[in-house]
Amino acid sequence: MSSTSEAAGDAECGPVLPGPRAEAGRTGVGPTGVGRTEAADGVEAVGAAAAAGTAGAVAAAPEAAGAEAAAPDTADAEAAAPETAAPTPSLSPSRAADFMTCPLLYRFRVIDKLPEKPSPAATRGTVVHAVLERLFDAPAGERTPVRAKALVRPEWEKLLAKRPELVELFGADEGGADLARWLVGAEQLVDRYFTLEDPNRLEPAERELYVETVLDSGLKLRGYVDRLDVAPSGDLRVVDYKTGKAPSQRFESQPLFQMKFYALVLWRLRGLVPRRLQLVYLGSGDVVTYDPDESDLLAVERKLLALWQAISRATENGEWRPKPSRLCDWCDHRELCPEFGGTPPPYPLPVATGS
Repeated sequence: MSSTSEAAGDAECGPVLPGPRAEAGRTGVGPTGVGRTEAADGVEAVGAAAAAGTAGAVAAAPEAAGAEAAAPDTADAEAAAPETAAPTPSLSPSRAADFMTCPLLYRFRVIDKLPEKPSPAATRGTVVHAVLERLFDAPAGERTPVRAKALVRPEWEKLLAKRPELVELFGADEGGADLARWLVGAEQLVDRYFTLEDPNRLEPAERELYVETVLDSGLKLRGYVDRLDVAPSGDLRVVDYKTGKAPSQRFESQPLFQMKFYALVLWRLRGLVPRRLQLVYLGSGDVVTYDPDESDLLAVERKLLALWQAISRATENGEWRPKPSRLCDWCDHRELCPEFGGTPPPYPLPVATGS
């Protein structure tokens, strides 16, 4: 999809859905692009992916690898479950990504609930997301780069008050130089946002919207949408901010899967397939768009059902196979992984025999 066709498509959606600025420097992925191919894979693809632990890191690729760094989804229902309870039949994009990336990683995070060290990149992403959410509190015309960057330090301080353990990120920073550089890096990401969109032309319908639906199978899907735009015609645009760099075309289908997940939930909730899915990569200054259809979202639904079946089998038989990849270099649980000579903690759930 060319930049011209993107602009034309947005014009049809109405004035509340302006297209990305010309400076975006990246064409969107159209219905014939890699995202469409991935969606058409269906159940067969996820069956193999779940068994092998496909490196489909929707939210797990470290920033050093050219994508946004990931952190455990603390909003997950599993996080509030008893330590010895099996995961409830529910999935978020991050937990689905964990299992596809490495089934053992899913076990460590969801069942064992092992602690993980805070990451500067993931924490910066949290702060930047908060800034972009708060930016729209100001009236149109007053949403400026100066105002947005002025929100960075207060949002960091608010986050630190909620999560005091984040002080470890800069514990050895005696003069505060590391923190200052980190804050400047966050400000640069916020500043770049204004080269990709004009927030004064936008009036988001929702920000940080929690969405949840239960499929006919009983599987609950849930997650947080960064921004939802609604055109006068009723068309929906789902927007997700990424503080890392846009992935290569080879891995472009991975973050698009996350967006299709949200689109599926919104379709089930509102009876309307979102007109556009938009990924805004602040790390590289790229905007990637995709226009889904019902066949896309039905394929995603089948994929998620097959994925949950694989998770359920692993929960019952206790076989959580590790999937080594370059992401292992950034995994907090490497020392417990059999691929690196480690031993996982005792499995806390009963194991079915004879299956």
